[in-house]
Amino acid sequence: MSRISTVLSALQADGRKALIPYITAGDPSLAATVPMMHAMVQAGADIIELGVPFSDPMADGPVIQRACERALLHGTSLRDVLAMVSEFRQQDPDTPVVLMGYLNPVEAMGYEAFVDAAATAGVDGVLMVDLPPEEADGVQGYFEQAGLDMVYLIAPTTTDERIASIARSGSGYVYYVSLKGVTGSAALDVDDVKRNLERIRAHVDIPVGVGFGIRDGATAAAVGAVSDGVIVGSAIVNLIAEFAEQPSEAQRHVAELLSTMRQALDS
Repeated sequence: MSRISTVLSALQADGRKALIPYITAGDPSLAATVPMMHAMVQAGADIIELGVPFSDPMADGPVIQRACERALLHGTSLRDVLAMVSEFRQQDPDTPVVLMGYLNPVEAMGYEAFVDAAATAGVDGVLMVDLPPEEADGVQGYFEQAGLDMVYLIAPTTTDERIASIARSGSGYVYYVSLKGVTGSAALDVDDVKRNLERIRAHVDIPVGVGFGIRDGATAAAVGAVSDGVIVGSAIVNLIAEFAEQPSEAQRHVAELLSTMRQALDS
């Protein structure tokens, strides 16, 4: 059982929901990322999604796009991101880390070299936005051999046939995008999320995390009530941007937000 499955199984056994924060590695600086990862775990994070900065993050809204720009401004590379995971693992051997990003940097490194380096660093899973299961046949074996979970996205418009395909290819958890649009979109209809999760669960037997639109304890609790976990990105990245010149303040505000969400999910 992977580290991701171990954590999610334990949460399910306890009747609790997963709290999965996202940050972009290298935002606002390379030195700030690992301390922020530890701060998020201390505040109640169960799994960390660590974004690999990319120059053309087409599925992301302005908040994450600007985070990628800040990280790239400092020259943050895929190898830098893997080094951050390795440093994180020196103090935290338990919290799963999922790399979230786009395929180009992985292709540039080479699939075999990437999976070897990722597994050695302590990465547990990957979510490549532009690597759908239909295109993964030639590379999925590399990830499976390295023990890396393949996390896939499901959108409100995803057909039942494609959900079944994702269920056959994915592992760890699936990421349900609760809204049509890009990250940071505003409106969140929990009843619609619930209806779509019922449709997804007819095909998927691994946990389903819900992202897009989670911004505070109330939205986390509402979505957590119908899902296996919540994924929060833009709300955190906004705080990191607001306190970009004050790393300790950024950590404090992010920790406060996640603590509020943790309490809301557990209540």
